[in-house]
Amino acid sequence: MIVINARFLTQEMRGVQRFAEQICLQLKTLRDDLVFVAPNDICLHESAERLQVRRIGRHRGHLWEQVDLPLWLARNGSPPLVSLCNTAPLIYGNQIATHHDITYIRHPESYSRTFAAMYRTLTPLLLGRVKALVTGSEFSRSEISAHYGYPANNISIVPSAVDERFRPFCVDTSTRTTAPYLLAVSSPSTHKNFARMVAAFLRIEGHDEVELRIIGDSNRVFACTLHDVDGSRRILNLGRLPDEELVEAYQGAAAFVFPSLYEGFGIPPLEAQACGCPVIAARAASIPEVLGDSALYFDPLKVADITLAMERILSDEALRLDLRRRGKDNVARYCWHSSARQLSRLIDKVFIGERETNETGTASVSLSQPKH
Repeated sequence: MIVINARFLTQEMRGVQRFAEQICLQLKTLRDDLVFVAPNDICLHESAERLQVRRIGRHRGHLWEQVDLPLWLARNGSPPLVSLCNTAPLIYGNQIATHHDITYIRHPESYSRTFAAMYRTLTPLLLGRVKALVTGSEFSRSEISAHYGYPANNISIVPSAVDERFRPFCVDTSTRTTAPYLLAVSSPSTHKNFARMVAAFLRIEGHDEVELRIIGDSNRVFACTLHDVDGSRRILNLGRLPDEELVEAYQGAAAFVFPSLYEGFGIPPLEAQACGCPVIAARAASIPEVLGDSALYFDPLKVADITLAMERILSDEALRLDLRRRGKDNVARYCWHSSARQLSRLIDKVFIGERETNETGTASVSLSQPKH
């Protein structure tokens, strides 16, 4: 029995939760030895049903993860555990954990002091106990290894991908009557760099009809710009949208803007590319690794450079067509099923040999090689 920590099913859907959900759904098709466990306050009910999740314990949140989950594991023979978000039970050593990035170190201004201090304190304790670590990019592996002194060869890269619901619009978009728009999708964290993006958009010349549409939680950094900055009503905060409306927003955009200063991976630009939307993006952190030559890059610290990229993508139809083609090729490099297979091989490598040793007295699987 391999236990999967499915606490993510109780949380709002963001990049970390999307990774955990999609990997779990694919793992379920690959293996018959998995047991998914979660607290009782599940909000992603459809996925929980597909995963046949067991609801255990009586607490919620971190208390469930640090108390109820390890107690349940101990009562059930201390089986292998896989945790797919940035947290995991600290006292449990027989596990593979996931750590997507160290944004709380590089950009602590994006978090409360309590949150950042908690992660800085607890992460080294977790790394000191787990048998292996998963992250999403070579960039994050290097960052985690360098900052914490954790062996890079003990960190496996399992990249994110795009759900099949994200696909190009199948009707001629030239018949649309809505205003052209640039699109940005993100959480409101400071390191997402939306303040510079908004400032850059307000400097665009020659495209007075173009809107900037922002999808995500309300953000004090740009909330004041929605109606009254420079007399403009061209910046629209759409809030959080269901996936169906998010897909439509990607499909209809002239281009997608990704100005983030720090990403461990970054799913939104891949979603945009899967929907046939050209991407302009920050030349920062893991973003060039994930997007390769499929995006038009800018310096995220220079407002003028962001403005120039916006003006260029809006003015150059040939560039947009080229980036759509490159984006389609780039998205094809990523697949949730392939990523789940990578994690499944890691599970075999880390746990199966040990389990067979315990059961038979002889190790039939080498821990130095994945089992196929």
